[in-house]
Amino acid sequence: MSTLFYEPSTRTRLSFESAMSRLGGTVLSTESAGEYSSAAKGETLEDTVRTVEGYADCIVIRHSQEGSAKRAAAVASVPILNAGDGPGQHPTQALLDLYTIQREIGRLENIKIGMVGDLANGRTVRSLCMCLSMYPGVEVFFVAPDVVRMRDDVKDYLTKRGVKWTEVSDLREVAGLVDVLYQTRIQRERFTDMDSYNAARGKYIIDKELMKILQPHAVVMHPLPRVDEITTDVDSDPRAAYFRQARNGLYVRMALLKLCLADKMTADDLNK
Repeated sequence: MSTLFYEPSTRTRLSFESAMSRLGGTVLSTESAGEYSSAAKGETLEDTVRTVEGYADCIVIRHSQEGSAKRAAAVASVPILNAGDGPGQHPTQALLDLYTIQREIGRLENIKIGMVGDLANGRTVRSLCMCLSMYPGVEVFFVAPDVVRMRDDVKDYLTKRGVKWTEVSDLREVAGLVDVLYQTRIQRERFTDMDSYNAARGKYIIDKELMKILQPHAVVMHPLPRVDEITTDVDSDPRAAYFRQARNGLYVRMALLKLCLADKMTADDLNK
């Protein structure tokens, strides 16, 4: 497995690499590929993929440009796993989020979820919305500063799939209604105007006072990293699921790799 990461990553890259190692495979890794690969010399993404596929049985790619994984898949002869394409999609995160919700809440149908923070640039919430639309009775509350509200394409998609969604400005109002409160950070790296960034950051914070409003069975999730949008004193609350969520990424990515590489693996590997 090769990991081509043109953007920073801790959980996604390391969990993919750990997953491959635990399955008995090996990893060819480059961090900051835009700087430390031939992309720095002007090589196109397509040419990089055509080269790397000769060394690996699958490629995990993260890139700053939306649609980059689709471009890579168009020229690749090995499986391409999208580890995040700019502000576009993060499908493996959505799968581990579904797994986490199922484990924590016990179901995926008939849930209410509040998505909070940078919803315009947050690829995790975009992918999660699309996955949740497959389950009946899901209701979504979007809570975001005006400059980073959920984009219309996702809202239109949910509407077409019959999913009820509402945009809300009061986080406290939503906290008492939902089964899952999914917080995200305001992504400074996506802003070109720092005034807009400063207007958005710090508006919605989950702290111990807000946790008093949360239902006893509900959980707080976050794709991480966090900055200041969840205070550290929330970590000890059993409803804080974000580190369990991160750990689940290993198991989900092991399963994905096993599916992608089944024809490459020996019988002993598949029985692990």
